[in-house]
Amino acid sequence: MGSSITLVNNFNIEKVLFNIGEYNDLEQKLINILNVKKIKYYQNINKLDINNKTLYFLNNRLYDNENDNSNIIYLKIDNYKFLFMGDASINVENNILNNYNLDNIDFLKIGHHGSKTSSSNYFINKINPKYSIISVGKNNRYGHPNKEVIDILNNKVVYRTDINGSIKILLKNDKFKIKLINKK
Repeated sequence: MGSSITLVNNFNIEKVLFNIGEYNDLEQKLINILNVKKIKYYQNINKLDINNKTLYFLNNRLYDNENDNSNIIYLKIDNYKFLFMGDASINVENNILNNYNLDNIDFLKIGHHGSKTSSSNYFINKINPKYSIISVGKNNRYGHPNKEVIDILNNKVVYRTDINGSIKILLKNDKFKIKLINKK
């Protein structure tokens, strides 16, 4: 969210999607810019169709925590299942598991940069991701990813932006390739 205004001011943005909940000060500043630039924005949507693919927004419950109000997005492309967990905590993970049949996820973007508040053993075992991706800065001040999360993912294939650089998943003809860019 911290770079959103820079992105909107320097790139051609068509739409912006916000988390559930009240807008914080930074989001309100962004909305003012979006209004001036006549860029549409949405909040609390159930699905979004893009190029004949549908993004399903699974988190439609309001929590008292901004991280838990994160967009959680499910996407299926060419029989591959993707799940993006935002900054959601274990409480949200449990709610999602209770409301959706999410098993054998092919690609999981680990929640909250691998913090100890996300990615419970129960959740990981239930969705059984083939590949997990942790978006995390190198030597970050929070110590992410947490050792407990790494231990939970021990027998899984894990890519980390702090170790592997940018991670690109290429899909073509029902096959995929994972490409590491700017490997560090």
